[in-house]
Order: sequence, then structure tokens, then C-alpha cells
Amino acid sequence: MTFASRNPADNTLLESFPLLPNAELDCALEQAAQAAAYWRGTRFSERGALLIRIAELIEQRREQLAQMAHEEMGKLLTEALGEVDKCAVACRHYAEHAEGMLQDELIETVASRSLVSYEPLGAVLAIMPWNFPYWQVFRFLAPTLMAGNSALLKHAPNVPRCAAAMVQLAVDAGAPAGLFTNLYIDNDQAARVIADPRVHGVAFTGSERAGRQIGALAGANLKKVVLELGGSDPFIVLEDADLDQAVDVAVRARYSNAGQICIAAKRFIVVDAIAREFTEKLVARVQALKPGESIAPMARADLRDELHAQVKESIAEGAVPLLGCEPVEGEGFYYAPSILDNVKLGMTAFNEELFGPVASIVRARDEQDAIVLANATRFGLGASIWTADVEKGEAMARQIEAGAVFVNAQVASDVRMPFGGIKASGLGRELAEHGIREFCNVKSIWVA
Repeated sequence: MTFASRNPADNTLLESFPLLPNAELDCALEQAAQAAAYWRGTRFSERGALLIRIAELIEQRREQLAQMAHEEMGKLLTEALGEVDKCAVACRHYAEHAEGMLQDELIETVASRSLVSYEPLGAVLAIMPWNFPYWQVFRFLAPTLMAGNSALLKHAPNVPRCAAAMVQLAVDAGAPAGLFTNLYIDNDQAARVIADPRVHGVAFTGSERAGRQIGALAGANLKKVVLELGGSDPFIVLEDADLDQAVDVAVRARYSNAGQICIAAKRFIVVDAIAREFTEKLVARVQALKPGESIAPMARADLRDELHAQVKESIAEGAVPLLGCEPVEGEGFYYAPSILDNVKLGMTAFNEELFGPVASIVRARDEQDAIVLANATRFGLGASIWTADVEKGEAMARQIEAGAVFVNAQVASDVRMPFGGIKASGLGRELAEHGIREFCNVKSIWVA
């Protein structure tokens, strides 16, 4: 097996990498364990200095890194640049704030002194997806290193160059050997890593199916696990919403990164009173998107095939194709920017995550029906609500079953806010102080 880097715009092979032999994998695990033993004894200032040096290198290599993501998984260059910038922000944020996030918490008890301390676990494995090849890794890596752990990376097989580039950043910044290691390993080897006693936690971002398997493996080996899985995020538009603003954000929220975003808006739940107007405005905007210019190709051929199968199933179930709903002929893995109307509970487009540039329009009778429809999913990652009444929007947000609800804004990850889902969208949290504490030993210390 090899890890093949292919350009999804024309399917050309860029580079390939061999699978890591088991003997070398064992050496990498031992080195990561040794690095963790050393790193836990460092001061926050030393850890932060390393993160700042990494951030500076990210900024210096900004265009090079963005070009690599553009070529390897198809992301538009402008989108890739934004992703790279966000990684530097995460490094600087945790370098500055980690010590405060992990400071001892004094607890008043009958003891002369009692406190909670946050201490590193050791080596942590990250199994990461291709859709944000840098950001997904750095939102794990920055807090993990600042907490005093070492990090192992099993990246998606179609972004091996991005994986190597990130580890090179750490090496060039002066990271100790084994502190951040890239592993070109298959799923069987990943299972071995999870079971290895030198590994103390697992962070996974990806599909629900894979997340269930990894969660089961971690549980069987009594390893701490954080799972950020799929979503079918509702985008609720109420009668009093600013439709032009809602449509403008809807286009970005659904079609950025070719729709290949876990927190992309996927089900557009629109109240009947304005559904026709919203739909007409959305169609007009989406018609202007041009594959290869304003919308990227999908990352792989199999992903496009799976999306198209879901679209065809939805149409057979009664969904109305308003736009696109077909692969784009010619080179590359482009899928036409698409809209399905009349999507209802029980249809494929309602029940499943459509991980590509397809918007599903769902009609709601009223606000309460919109909440019921929003929650009628096994997923619970993000949601947004569009209304002129922000108090009503916040009240509705409290009724939505999701890890994040945005009122009059696009759902996004922010290093200052916890990120993660409920139900089939995963467990645990990334980012903010909640994320850095996930791979810490929350230790109670009692002095009589």
C-alpha cells in the first residue's frame, strides 16, 4: 500500500509515499513516549516559545502551504490561505493562554489545602481528515503540545504531503525528536497504535462510521477519546429574517470547500411564508458559481460517486432537483453546485449527511415546526437561525440539539469557543479551555 497524492482537479499523481514498516512504527511509538516524558517536565514558557516559532514558520510558508492543499485536496487557493492563517492563530492563542487554562484550581474543603491540577497524559494519536488538512491537525496539535503531551498523526491517505509539511514545521521550529510524528500507516496499524500502552489518548475527526469503530477500539483499550464526526446542520430561516443576508451566507455556508465541511449548512429549513422567495434568491446566487473558479472539485472520485448516489436516491424519493444534481463532465472530480427542493423527513437528503455541494430545502409550517425538523436527525453538530428578533433566536438556539448554534451568522470553529457535537456527531470537545483539558489528567490533590 502507498499513500498517493493526486490533484483532484485533473487526477494527476503528484507524489506517493510507502507504508511505514511495523518495525519503524514501533520505533516511532517509543520515541513519542520518550518525548512525552521529557516534554511534560518543561515550563509553559518553553512550550509556548515552540508554538510561536511554529506560527512564524506557518506565516513565512503561507503561500507554499496553501498551494500544497490546493493541489492535494482541491481547495480553492483563497480558501487554503484562510485555513493556513487560522493555524497560526491557534498556535499563538494557546501559546498565550494555555498556562491560564491549566492553572491549578483551589477548592475549599475541610483539608488544609485541596486543588485540582491538569497534568499531561503522554503520547496522543490524532486520526485526521482531508477536508481541512492543516486546520483539523493544528486545532488538535496546539493544545495537545501546550498541555505537555506528544502527538502522533495518522492523516488521511490522500493528503500525505500536507502531513509531512506540518511535521517539518515542528522540526524546523526546534521541536524535540518524537514530539510530533507523522505516521504513514493503514487502518490495521492504527488499531495497533490505539492498543499500544505507550499511547494514552485518541482524537478523531471524520465519518460517523469510522468514528464508531475508533471509539470502540479506544474503549476496549481504556483510552481517552475525542470524536468529531459528521453533521446534517440545519440552517433555519424565519419569516422576519433578512433574506438577502441569509442567502448570501447560505451560499458560503453550503458551497465553500465544495460543500465538504462537517459544519456546512446542509438542510435549509425555511418557513412556508418566505420559502419561495428564499429559494428563488438562492437559485439565482448558486447559478453564478463556476466549478474551478468559485467552487472547488471534490477531493476524490469515490466521494463524488457517493454524493451522486445520494442525490439520485433523494430524487427518486420525491425531492425536486432545481439546479445541478449531476457530476461535471471532463477532467477532475467536480460536482455541479446543486439544489434539491421539497426535501422531507425520511428522504436520503434529510436523513444522511450530503458531503458535497448540494443544498436541501425543507419547508416548515412555522417556527415550532422548524425546531422539530431541525432536531429530527441523528446528528447534532451545528445549526444556525436567521431572524430579526435576536432574543427569539437565542431562545430557539437553546431548543436545538447541537453542539453549537449561531444566530444570524455562519457556523464556524473559533479557537476561543469549544467545538464538538452530540448524538451521532461525536463526543468531547476541541478548542478553548475545554479542548486543552480533554487530554489532561484532571487530578485531585488533597493535603490534610
